[in-house]
Formats: sequence, structure tokens, C-alpha cells
Amino acid sequence: MTTNRIRREAAPRWAAGVLVTMTIAAVLVPAFASDGARDIGDVLATRLVAPFSRDGHGVWHFLGTDAFGRDLVVRLWTGARISLGVGVAGSALSGALGILLGAIAGWRGGIVDRAIVALGDALLAIPRLVLLLVIASLWGPGLGVVISVLGLTGWMSVMRLVRADVQGVRVLAFVEGAQALGVPSWRVLRRHVLPNALSSALVAITLGVGNAILLESGLSFLGLGIQPPASSWGNMIAGGREWLLVAPWIALVPGVALVATVVACTVVGDALGDRGARGNLR
Repeated sequence: MTTNRIRREAAPRWAAGVLVTMTIAAVLVPAFASDGARDIGDVLATRLVAPFSRDGHGVWHFLGTDAFGRDLVVRLWTGARISLGVGVAGSALSGALGILLGAIAGWRGGIVDRAIVALGDALLAIPRLVLLLVIASLWGPGLGVVISVLGLTGWMSVMRLVRADVQGVRVLAFVEGAQALGVPSWRVLRRHVLPNALSSALVAITLGVGNAILLESGLSFLGLGIQPPASSWGNMIAGGREWLLVAPWIALVPGVALVATVVACTVVGDALGDRGARGNLR
């Protein structure tokens, strides 16, 4: 086994380990922390404590504190709950919408296919961040709005993949045989066509999680996403930008977590895509 192959096989495992660790920490750390992410105590004694230091009361802070004296370990993993949850929910919503529209377009064809493809092309012509900013500014900030906006603006690539796969599977002999036996079209599509078309969609959805997390952070950074006092990585970075010269760790800690998560999602998604491609070659 060559060194390059070892690295290719090890990277997805490390990336998956990062995602699992972050998910577990996001669930457990806020649940067992003595202080909440919104708790503000003795600000003069606890504010702007550097990482690996003790505050004025002798309490150890592994990642430091922010300008209000809130522990960044608790805020980081409380924010991870929202950022990871929004990323998964937004990508799942866009994936479900893309699978539905792609299946309809690929199966029905004709004017329905052309209309769905035209809508997808029109949305793809507009940068997604611009769409997000416009819709979020019209609807207002909030958790539900962010998830909905991510879902409504991210389905196009999944739709294209599913549409192409459905069109390819639809002409196979076993599908035509099922139709000749009088099996209803919706049952043929659900039981025989879609299972063969979902592998590429699942890869796209996995890759979309990292993208959705990044976009949510961008919206929150600009004030159109998750609003304080709720914690997300985006608004944590936004809150730390005015302290970059004095306390850079306030923005750096969530920034590193954000980059690590996006990279891990990308590596896992690419690995799933490579595995699917090798399976098709066989």
C-alpha cells in the first residue's frame, strides 16, 4: 500500500472522527457545564481572560473568556449545537426538495421537466449568498428563517443529480417490465428508481452540510442569522471582531471550529463520492 493511498484512506476517518467528536461535545458540554453560555457573572474579575489562564476568582478557563466574562468552552459548544443543527437541517431540507423535484423532472419529462430545470438554472445564475441576504432581510433574522432560506436556495445541485440518475434508470429493462405489468408509476418510482438514484444525492447532501454551516455563519456574522444572546459560531466571530487586537481568541476559537467542521464535511463527502464512483466502475 503506497503512502498516498494510506493518506487517502486515513483522511476520511480523521474527518469523520472530528465530526463525531464535535457532535458529542455539542451535546454533552453545555449539558454538564456549571455556567450557561449566557451567564454573566463578575465581569471585572472574569472578562477577557486569556486561554489556559485563571480568572480573578481562580477559576481555570481552557479557551479563555469573552468581553462579558463568559467561558468560551461553554459558548463554543453551545454555538456548535445551533451551527451544526442548522447545517444538517438546512442541507437535509434542500436535499429533500432536490430529490423530490429531481425525481418529478426525471420521471415525467416534457414541460414539467423543462419548467423545473429552468427554475433551477435561474436560481443558479444568482449567487447563493445574494439570495440568502435578500430573503433573510425580507423575512427577518431567526433560526427557522435561516433553515428555511438554506433549504429553499440549495436544492438545485441535488435536483440535477437525481434527475440525471432517474432518467438513466427509467429506461432500464426492469423498470419497463414493471410498467408493462401494470405497476403504478409512483410505486415504480419509489421502489425501483429512487433507490438507485439516491447515492449521488446523499454525497451532495453531505457536502452541503459544510456549506450550510458556512453560510449560516456568514448570515449570523452580518446580523441576519442567529441573534444574540443565542450562540452560534457566526455571531461569536462577529462579537469578537472588535476585540481582535486585545483578545483575538474570542473570534479565533469559533473560527477554527468553523473551518475544521467545513473541511471535515468536505473530506467525508469527497470520500463518499469516490467510494460511489468505484462502486459504479465495478
